[in-house]
This record gives sequence, C-alpha cells and structure tokens, in this order.
Amino acid sequence: MIQTYNSVAFAIVQQQEHLIGPLAWSEAKKVTGLEIKGESIEIRGDAKAVLEALVNQYSSLFGKASVEACKDAIRGMMHEIKADELPSILQ
Repeated sequence: MIQTYNSVAFAIVQQQEHLIGPLAWSEAKKVTGLEIKGESIEIRGDAKAVLEALVNQYSSLFGKASVEACKDAIRGMMHEIKADELPSILQ
C-alpha cells in the first residue's frame, strides 16, 4: 500500500511541476514526511497526513486551483486506492 501512496505523491508533484516548474519539487521538499531523492519520492510516517500536507503546501501558494490540480493528478489512480484511504482534501 505504501508504494501506492508514494505513486500518488509522485503524481501530485509531477502535475504541479507541469504548472509551476521546478518550484514544485522545492515546495515538496518542505513537507515533513516526504523523502525526496532526485525525482524519487518516499513517504515516511502517516501517509494520509503527509499527502494532505503536500496538497496544503501547494494550496498555500496557489489556492484552490492547486488542490484541483492535485485531484486531477490522481484521478487515473483511483482504481488503485479507495477514496477513504486518501485525505479528505483529495476526495
């Protein structure tokens, strides 16, 4: 399951990178619980809380549009993860 969460986090950062460029990776590195090495992401700790913190990090800069971009990023992954396994901000 943790690999799925890692994939969700990676998809979110990639989507944000398409929108805001390399700043997406810089902002992701500020999130406690995300270990980033190059373009590899691993979640440490409570995956739901870390994903919520990641979305909130982008939201604090760019508002609701960032939240919607995060939701769009994982839309194709919803067959891998149940909605209740995601933080409410991504549901």
